[in-house]
Amino acid sequence: MNKKVALAILAALAGTIGTAHAQSSQPLPSQTTLSTTASQDPLGPLKHIRAGVLDVAYAELGPANGPVVILLHGWPYDIHSYEDVAPALAAKGYRVLVPYARGYGETRFLSADTVRNAEPAALGQDVIDFMDALHIKRAVFGGFDWGARSADIVAALWPERVKALVSVSGYLIGSQEAGQAPLPPEAEYQWWYQFYFTTDRGQQGYAKNHHDFAKLIWKNASPKWNFDDATYERSAQALENPDHVAITIHNYRWRLNLAKGEAKYDALEKRLAQAPKISVPTITLEGDANGAPHPKPEAYARQFTGKYEFRLITGGIGHNLPEEAPKAFAQAIVDADRL
Repeated sequence: MNKKVALAILAALAGTIGTAHAQSSQPLPSQTTLSTTASQDPLGPLKHIRAGVLDVAYAELGPANGPVVILLHGWPYDIHSYEDVAPALAAKGYRVLVPYARGYGETRFLSADTVRNAEPAALGQDVIDFMDALHIKRAVFGGFDWGARSADIVAALWPERVKALVSVSGYLIGSQEAGQAPLPPEAEYQWWYQFYFTTDRGQQGYAKNHHDFAKLIWKNASPKWNFDDATYERSAQALENPDHVAITIHNYRWRLNLAKGEAKYDALEKRLAQAPKISVPTITLEGDANGAPHPKPEAYARQFTGKYEFRLITGGIGHNLPEEAPKAFAQAIVDADRL
């Protein structure tokens, strides 16, 4: 993307995104229920539970009385990024929970009137609500992409809920103010889709072409990962969620201060804007072939003030590290738990 193209895109910025239209929700039970539509899922059958503003769909593996591990997926991926990680951890005695984020898979908003908001604090609060609904006091967390950011947020704001953390690409907490600072040209080029999403054309384009769009992101973010069509199609089903486009667009517009959040999250966002330190035991990971935008390890190491370790995972490993290097990710969870 040259400078003229970038300026043209920025000139076409849309204002803000409001409440997205969504399918009306039917009354849902408050207790955990089993999904009937996902009974053949490799991580299933999925379970459902009402948590905060959501009916959360999630996979659960391992003994019910085992130490809890919560694994959080990114965009535009889904819970199958942990298809190999979750069973490996369950075999070691962990109770592994892998929820679909708002706007993905079978997770649904409880009300059609709820703002389809994807600001970071909202996604972090979703995780706390999920834990509370399942009466989980503390867990080991693992995440990448959006999931790593949410895990970082929970660890920073609610450290008493986090026993240990594994975060791909390290410290990903940001703010709207930080998002106003220009980056070097090569770094800005990597964020082309964020600028695309700020336009009406981008919103319409993602709504129309999100299946192929997400596949392009997969290829660019993991240039050495030769995933097959079946692997992609399995995860792409999660992007057919009726709120997925609204959630995606809002998230990236919010980052550039082009979309408003909700007042109920303002206090949390103010705390996140201060770049709070993370004190829980942490292992950060990076793939040696990550084609997605990501910070350098030395840029964020000081944000982790507790027991800390960085690991570079080699062998052509890209952005979707848990799926591309499941043994390394699972081992990091076990090791972080022991730090």
